[in-house]
Amino acid sequence: MALTALDPRTALVVIDLQAGIVAAPTQPYSGAEVVARTVELADAFRAQDLPVVLVRVSFAADGADLVPGRTEAGRPGGTRPEGWDVIVPELAGHSGDITVTKHNWGAFHGTDLDVQLRRRGVTQIVLTGIATSIGVESTARAAHEHGYHVTLVTDAMSDMDPEAHRGSVARIFPRLGETGTTAEVLDLLAKTR
Repeated sequence: MALTALDPRTALVVIDLQAGIVAAPTQPYSGAEVVARTVELADAFRAQDLPVVLVRVSFAADGADLVPGRTEAGRPGGTRPEGWDVIVPELAGHSGDITVTKHNWGAFHGTDLDVQLRRRGVTQIVLTGIATSIGVESTARAAHEHGYHVTLVTDAMSDMDPEAHRGSVARIFPRLGETGTTAEVLDLLAKTR
């Protein structure tokens, strides 16, 4: 499906572009490529006075706020290095940006993301980030369920598992919204403003 429209109040929502996640090996794009494309988008959104939301995942040192429940994969263990949950410097430091800290895969459950967006009249979100099949997909699903128009920037996201990335892009995202490239979103943003 081709990218068709950006609503007048569209927000860029950036998932987990933080030190510890961007440093991980990802495919089909490196963390640096995802960050660079997201920076282009964030700059364009800011120039149009549209909201930029930087979502990070963080957990208490004792793991008390990890999502409970048994899984076959187990629960993440050990302590994370100092600063692993800090938003990358290329995106940080813009006073008008909204920062959301999540303790789950998706950015809606247990956060004030929906309230932040609705107070600003946002009806559409454009998603980027790492990992495609985890944080990005979970957030896209919730955004769709919350009634937002969803646009997924497929060259500004990546995954630790290339098959999972391809599965999300090919099978899941077309059911949740529209997909496009960074260039396509930037072009549409320029044409609609």
